[in-house]
Amino acid sequence: MPITVRLDVMLAERKVKSKELAAHVGITEANLSLLKSGKVKGVRFSTLEAICDYLDCQPGDILRYKKD
Repeated sequence: MPITVRLDVMLAERKVKSKELAAHVGITEANLSLLKSGKVKGVRFSTLEAICDYLDCQPGDILRYKKD
């Protein structure tokens, strides 16, 4: 898949637990886990905005595009 999710990297860099982020964003830990693994077909802008707000980052810090 050409788009990769680097959410686990951002969580480690910010020393934030998945449980904390899920609670702030308002999603389940299971859905956050699916997002971290890249096993989702999409993400709402409001969810992405809440993640970026909590982690103090930009969407490009979380999502990467790589040509096949």
